[in-house]
Amino acid sequence: MSRFSLTAICMALSLGAGFAGAQTVTPLKGQSSQQVQADINECHNIANSTASTSTPSGGRIKGAAVGAAAGAVGAQVRGNQHDELYDRVDDDVKQDYRQNRAKETAAAGAVVGGSRQRQERREQRRTNESNAATAYTSCLQGKGYQVTP
Repeated sequence: MSRFSLTAICMALSLGAGFAGAQTVTPLKGQSSQQVQADINECHNIANSTASTSTPSGGRIKGAAVGAAAGAVGAQVRGNQHDELYDRVDDDVKQDYRQNRAKETAAAGAVVGGSRQRQERREQRRTNESNAATAYTSCLQGKGYQVTP
């Protein structure tokens, strides 16, 4: 088999691996096409195992909790700013006011928390893809291949 056709096979195989777009994998130690395939598969598996499987979660709940606490505290602070009027209000009414403010800010906190969680997941995915591509390329280079984009 000629070197050109082996390189073409390697390039086609590396495209199927899904890492880092179009790559050319050139054997530098005279590896057979079967060995090239085995090495590419092994490096592909190694690269997949380097990806973190944990994803950020609980963002909405955390945001809602923070928002609820902030709303209740804010309601209490606003009430304290008007001591003479606030003191005349029934305790049940004060409690209802604090709870309503907590609910309103909890909803806003859930939206903010969800947005942050999505942003963290996107960043995690980009990091995982970058780490997998680096691991894949490093693995092949360690096995005696030249990897070019």
